[in-house]
Formats: sequence, C-alpha cells, structure tokens
Amino acid sequence: MDFNDLLNLMIQQNASDLFVTADVEPSMKINGQIVPVAKTKLSGEIVGQLLHSIMSDKQRKEFADTRECNFAITNREKTARFRVSAFQQRDMPGMVLRRIETVIPTMDELKLPAILKDLAMTKRGIIIFVGATGTGKSTSLASMIGYRNQNSKGHIITIEDPIEFVHQHAGCIVTQREVGIDTDSFEIALKNTLRQAPDVILIGEIRSRETM
Repeated sequence: MDFNDLLNLMIQQNASDLFVTADVEPSMKINGQIVPVAKTKLSGEIVGQLLHSIMSDKQRKEFADTRECNFAITNREKTARFRVSAFQQRDMPGMVLRRIETVIPTMDELKLPAILKDLAMTKRGIIIFVGATGTGKSTSLASMIGYRNQNSKGHIITIEDPIEFVHQHAGCIVTQREVGIDTDSFEIALKNTLRQAPDVILIGEIRSRETM
C-alpha cells in the first residue's frame, strides 16, 4: 500500500481525518461520517510499517519509548499538510491523521469579534485560548497572527507541536519552531525565545506548569 495515495485520496474526497489501525480497513471522515476507503483490513504489522515509513529516526525512538508521538507530514507532492497522532492500542500501533488547512483565513472570514483585532495588535499582555478539540482554536490564533503580520512590523515567534499554519513574512518576520524538530521542548524554546527580540510569542499548547 502506498501511503501517499491515501493522503491524496483525503485531498480528493475533502476528508478531515484518516484512521489507520489494525484489524479494520483504512477509513476517512467525510462530511462527519467515517467511511472505509479500502476493502482489505490492515494487520498490526502493516500498520507498523506504514507508521515507521513516515517517521524520522527521532520520532521512531519517541514512539518506542512512550508509545505516543505527534508530528506533521506533507504528501509527496507537497500540496497538503497533515497532523499525525500515533499511538499504541491493544499492543498494536495505530494512527489518526488530520488534514491541516494551509490557507490562513482572515479574522473577517471567520467572523471573529472585532475586539480580537485590537488584542492582536496590543504590545503587552497575555491571551489564552481554551476550548474543546476541533472548536477552531488553532485557526483563530492563526488568523490573529496573520492580522498582526499584515498590519504591523516586528518579530513574531511561534512554538508549536506540530506547525499547523505556515505564515509568510509580510510586515513582520515570522519565526516558526516545531517541538521535536527545531527544539526539544516548549520550555527550552520559550526560554531562548526571550533572547530573540520577540514582539509576539505564540505557544501552541501549554502542557506543563513550567511553560505557564
């Protein structure tokens, strides 16, 4: 099985998620419904081979040590990005991939409250976005960063795991660092960020007291 074909099928079918796990057919979530996209159920061995084929050596080690790993990949044609959550279940590997939208929507397109534009441009303070999975936190934050990037000058630094939206340099220089690739942890990256003349710091997730 060519894993890249599954990624491209996700794009063609406009699927939001791909499920790859043992003893079931590869399946995609399309319009909110999970649909099998192959007739053959996958063995644990095949799932493991597919998973290892898209991992770096460091990610393979992390998965072997913790039985969990999160990272991002692109398809071979580099036309789409996907967030991968790999895990162990019933002593066999599995993974769920979510397609990452690479086009950053504007705040107006998202119909966000106008006050968020003011918050995006503020020079001091802290903004915390909270909410359930899939409620648009990452997309809203990306649109705020995009607004700041287009309407000011300065240095924006993001620390993410993985990088979801890729920002182009506009009014600002945008430095995007991915945990596990560009830095070892949120905590280490944050400490060093303070020495890099930041005007805005975006932390993708707060997982520890030290980061807070």
